[in-house]
Amino acid sequence: MAEPKNTADDVCEVTCVDEEKVTRLQEDIDDREVERMAVMFKGLADKSRMKILLALATEGELCVCDASHILGASIASTSHHLRYLRKLGLAKYRKEGKLVYYSLDDSHIKDIVTLASEHQHELTARDGTN
Repeated sequence: MAEPKNTADDVCEVTCVDEEKVTRLQEDIDDREVERMAVMFKGLADKSRMKILLALATEGELCVCDASHILGASIASTSHHLRYLRKLGLAKYRKEGKLVYYSLDDSHIKDIVTLASEHQHELTARDGTN
């Protein structure tokens, strides 16, 4: 997807600050929370991890072996991605005998992944791209 061109139309021509709104938002937005959100989205900014999350959002639960086949990657590489998702609080796991199953940590993660997928479908349809 091409980046939008920077034109004079996409910036204010004069400086006009709504001090009340700015002050309220500066007080309401927690920098630590924003940092944690940025780390979460950085974790999502990987094709393999996003594919895993989309598969988990669709299926609910997958063993590491199934996830590695979906990615077309080694079990070691897939396990690394799954552990990273777990560390970020995006996925959780359970062990059953010799198998390890992963699922999304909660419904919020499913909502994020589902909304991102729906948004991408809409962009593709609007732009006529594949």
